Amino acid sequence: MMDIAELIDNFSFFENWEEKYQYVIDLGRKLEPLDDSYKTDIWKVKGCQSQVWLVPQITDGIFHFMGDSDAILVRGIIAIVFTIYNDKTAEQIKNVDITKIFAKLGLEENLTPSRRNGMMSMVAKIREYAEHQ
Repeated sequence: MMDIAELIDNFSFFENWEEKYQYVIDLGRKLEPLDDSYKTDIWKVKGCQSQVWLVPQITDGIFHFMGDSDAILVRGIIAIVFTIYNDKTAEQIKNVDITKIFAKLGLEENLTPSRRNGMMSMVAKIREYAEHQ
């Protein structure tokens, strides 16, 4: 599994947003599909233009997330968010400087406002799960 440093490094290889965009889509294609039984309102992330579902699994205090979307680009964004937050404790999740990471990836300035809002809604949902742990 890729870590944050590797993700940032991979993004640095691309010279323009089109190449980064294609990489995000490729990440989305590799995201494990979520079983349809989880695609319910309970797991739905509000504030996303596309349909997005995030499901936390907690084992020995370590979070692992499953998720999916009906949009391929958003699936890629989910894969990025999972790379940042998977396999961390609630405390580690709360301490992630997501703005700094997204800036290094170039996501803030290249995603449409609605995609950015959706991405931040995913982050907020993950942080909410960590707060209630």
